[in-house]
Amino acid sequence: MKMSICHFCGNKNFKPNLVQYTYKKDGKYIIIDDVPCQQCEYCGEQYFEASVLKNIEFEYEAIHSKGKNIKKKLIIPIESYTEIGNETNVT
Repeated sequence: MKMSICHFCGNKNFKPNLVQYTYKKDGKYIIIDDVPCQQCEYCGEQYFEASVLKNIEFEYEAIHSKGKNIKKKLIIPIESYTEIGNETNVT
């Protein structure tokens, strides 16, 4: 993928990078490490090849629909800001 201009900041300089990508569908998640992308050198916005995103969707389906074994499982606490917003003391 050859990017010409960042759609967020207008920068023209990109660098190839490997990033962590989080995919969510129907309230279920998958986190994929080392996903190739082009990243804007100014604002950090990431651009992915369509084939890369299709592979992530395929992996999601293999795990969540077909029972593929996973390499690692992560438990992440989730809170609503409306529930915790009043608990924070600002000094």
